[in-house]
Parts: sequence; C-alpha cells; structure tokens
Amino acid sequence: MSIKTSLWAALLLPVLSTLAYIPAKAQTASLWLSTTNRDSKFEQQKQTYTFGSTTNADQTISIDASKTYQIIDGFGFALTGGSAQLMKAMSPPARAALLKDVFESGGNNIGVSYIRLSIGASDLNQSVFTYDDLPDGQTDPSLKKFNLNQDLKDVVPVMKEILAINKSIKILASPWTAPSWMKTNNDIKGGKLKPEYYKVYANYFVKYIKAMQAQGITIDAITIQNEPLNDRNTPSMQMFAEEQLDFIKTALGPAFASAGIKTKIVLFDHNCDKPEYAMSILADPEAAKYVDGSGFHLYAGTIDAMSKVHDAYPTKNLYFTEQMVIERHAVTIGVPVERLIIGATNNWSKNVILWNLAADVNFDPHTDSGGCPICQGAVTIDGDKFSKNIAYYTVAHASKFVTPGSVRVSSTASAILPNVVFKTTEGKMVMIMVNVSGRLQKFNIAYNGKNAEVTLTSGSVATYVW
Repeated sequence: MSIKTSLWAALLLPVLSTLAYIPAKAQTASLWLSTTNRDSKFEQQKQTYTFGSTTNADQTISIDASKTYQIIDGFGFALTGGSAQLMKAMSPPARAALLKDVFESGGNNIGVSYIRLSIGASDLNQSVFTYDDLPDGQTDPSLKKFNLNQDLKDVVPVMKEILAINKSIKILASPWTAPSWMKTNNDIKGGKLKPEYYKVYANYFVKYIKAMQAQGITIDAITIQNEPLNDRNTPSMQMFAEEQLDFIKTALGPAFASAGIKTKIVLFDHNCDKPEYAMSILADPEAAKYVDGSGFHLYAGTIDAMSKVHDAYPTKNLYFTEQMVIERHAVTIGVPVERLIIGATNNWSKNVILWNLAADVNFDPHTDSGGCPICQGAVTIDGDKFSKNIAYYTVAHASKFVTPGSVRVSSTASAILPNVVFKTTEGKMVMIMVNVSGRLQKFNIAYNGKNAEVTLTSGSVATYVW
C-alpha cells in the first residue's frame, strides 16, 4: 500500500465508522380517514404513524406479508346505460372533470380500476332494449339484425373516454335478459331462455364481445345472467343452476372456444344465500373447464359463502359483482366498507363492484315496472355539477391504493377492528380497517418486527399506507 493510499484510508475510516451506525430511516404509515360525523370524508390526515419498538396498546394487528392469498383485479362501479346517458348530457369539460376524478390515479382522484357494463339494457336504463329486438312473431336465429345502436349513443363513447384515462381498466359485462323472441314468455321481464335458442344466445355473446372489441373496448369477463333467480326486474330472465350448467356446457363454452374468445366466463352472479348454485355447476367437469369463477351479490346470505365456494373449488376465482350502497337509511360508511371491501376480499374476491356509478337527484333514469327507484349513484349528477355519495367513498378507500395486481396478505382477524391488508406491485402495504367497537380504540400495527401505535375513533374507516 502506498503512502497516499494509507493516508486516505486513515482519513476515511472515522467517516465510514460513523456511517455504519446511522440507523435506517423508520417506516411511517400515512392515514386516509372517513368519520361517522363526516368531518372527514376520505381525507389524508396530517398525522403519520412511525414503526418502532412501542407496544403500549390494547391489542395488536399483526401482518405477515409472506402469507399471500388472491391477486386483486380492482374496485369500481357499474357504468349503467343511465349513468352514461347522464354523463353524455354534461358539457365535455364537466364530464372530463368527473371522469378524471373517478378513474385517474394520483392527486385527489380515486383511481377506479373496474367497470361493469350491461349487455343490453339493465333496470337502470331509461328504456328496455336488447341488441336484436324484433316485432312479435319474428325470430332471427342467424342474428343478422344484431347491433349496438343503443350503446353507441352513450355507453360506448363514455367508455372510450374512460379508456383514454385508464387503458388497462378491467371490464365485466352482464345481461339482464335475452331478446324476447328467445324466451319462453316472449317478454322482456321474467321467463326463461328456450333450450332451442341456447346456441343462438351463445353466439349473441360472441357477437357482443367482438362488436365491443371493434370499438376498442375489451371485455375481460362476462356473467351469464344477472340475478338468475330474480324475475321481478325490468328487464330480467330466470336461469336455474341446471339450465346454466347445460347452457355453458353445450353452447357458451364451445362457442367461445370455436370463436377464439378469451373473455372469462363467470357463473351465477346472484346472492350469497345460494352458494350451492355455483358449486353444482363447478362439480361438472365438462362445464367447469369453461368457467373462470363465480360472481356474488350480498342482498341475501352472508359473505363467507364465497369462501365456501373457494374451499370446495380453490382453483376457480371469485368476483363480487354487485351491491347497492345508498344513504337512504343514514348508513354510515363503516357498514359497506366492513361488509363489502373488507368482507368480500377476506373471502377471496378478486374485485368489488358497487351499483351504480351515477344517477340524478331523483334516482333516475330507471325502467318502469321493475326498475330500481331508490338506486342512488356513487355520484349524483345535476346538469354539469356532480356530488359524491357514500358509495364513492366506500370504493375510494380501496381503489386509490390497492392497484390491480396487488395481493391480499395475512393479518390478525378482529371482531372490533375488522381489517384487510394488501401488498401492491410497487411494494407498498395497504391496510383498510373499520372500528366497530362503539368506542375509541388504541392498537398496534405490527409489521416486520416493528409496531406502529395507532388510535381510531368509533365508526371510522381508515386506510393506512406505508
């Protein structure tokens, strides 16, 4: 070693020794909060929480990021025909501001990453239509008259604007009915699909997916029938489990395979009180080979029905495809966040979709004699103005931070602090929690051998990010 090298080593040794003892920067969690009194509505708090050695709390929620569960596809809303109609009536700048707020990430936007469309009209359209409507007595088994004309007026142009903001947004589509001429009662409401039209109706799905693709809209998944056990909506159509099984096995699955359709098939799409509907179809290997998973609502039953299906068929995915969340009964935000955002994902759902994105101040538009007259949107549109409702904030607590590709990880279950935790593709941790105890709670978040001491007021919803 030269004299010069020895001199530099002598000079640098004390500096290097000092640097070796500089502690690593402690992790801190930021908090986005919604309170029951609405003083905070999904607002970032100034206070942050540092992970250290403290253990001075009533209880600990421990996170084990090495234990992983399902990958998340996203969180969002149904873009009904009525929602799109209201948006199309806005001026272009006002509509752009609304869509940016909902679908763009960053800033104060909430980064919604999942959309549900209706195949034809839902009960939240102004009027009923399918893509092949005919006068009474006529049929069109070759589907020569199939067209997207109604959707081209509102749903398609709005969807294109959404895709310009988020080109990778996931889209699920669901029919409320087949064309009347395919049905046993020749009516848009109720009735069943005639077996002789199974293959024709399967081709109807193929044509829809291809027609949307031609518009630049990729349908990631379809459900076969919205609420197949409900014939009270306008429009609606019953489809019992054995009928859906036969339709998938003999018509829809082969039609998709023959046409090279990669869109996922999701069965059931109804309430958590009937998990056996999904399981009876998945038990048939010839039908199950075409099926990606099962979809659920929570107007009846309990959310753990989704885990029952997962436990029986763990290779099949689960989707939470619809729930109305409204303020009619002064519901606090903690209720839907606990039941749906936390509940569905803790029971293996890859997504959570609420019903629906937008309505006007009178909860319009909807169909007559079976349309939903109380379905408040996540946003209320009044001309060029829009206001945000409970469903908006419910989804925001997840959609802003739990980006597609995030994975659910293990966390301590708690009856008074229900929670769910995700690790994002960027390596961030996101915990969503509700305090249902009726009093202020002080607790630790334990992660990687460190604890952050946290307090949360009764009824509040918290999203912690670090």
